[in-house]
Amino acid sequence: MTTSDGRTEANAEVLLRRVLDIIGNTRQIPLSSSAKLDNKDEVLELLDEALERLPEELKQARWLLKERQDFLEKMAREGEDILEAARIRAERMVQRTEIVREAQHTARRTVDDAREESRRLRHEAEDYCDQKLAAFEIVLERTLKTVHGGRERLSVKPLQSDEGSGIAGAMDDTLAAEDVFFDQDRF
Repeated sequence: MTTSDGRTEANAEVLLRRVLDIIGNTRQIPLSSSAKLDNKDEVLELLDEALERLPEELKQARWLLKERQDFLEKMAREGEDILEAARIRAERMVQRTEIVREAQHTARRTVDDAREESRRLRHEAEDYCDQKLAAFEIVLERTLKTVHGGRERLSVKPLQSDEGSGIAGAMDDTLAAEDVFFDQDRF
């Protein structure tokens, strides 16, 4: 059915326009915005015939488009593979020498060891300071109690003696009341 003057293309176009006319002239269902297609089988036959009459060039163009897309995807994958290979090769060139690798390993190990040692020393120093402060706190509490007790003893005033009666009468007569009372402010 294909001719060199383009009759096949016109035939497919005529069939498609006929389908458009059929669909455009369908009746609407009363009280609805939907349309009723009475000749569904005719429309389907016209569409099948139009597909068969499509020119061979159109099929070839579709095939070429698919081939082009496949080719572009293949080239993109190859480009990514080339870039990845170049990146890996560059990394290998940088890390190729044994000295660089050993130096990196030694540096990592030294930094890790230094961090661990500083952490250990910091914890030991904190523990030592805490122990010394706790011991100092105990000594200070004892000293405070001793000072407080001494001040209480110093602040006790002797009882006035009433001619030998009570506690003052029992004291040795050789001691005077001033000898018993120690006032640190008098000096």
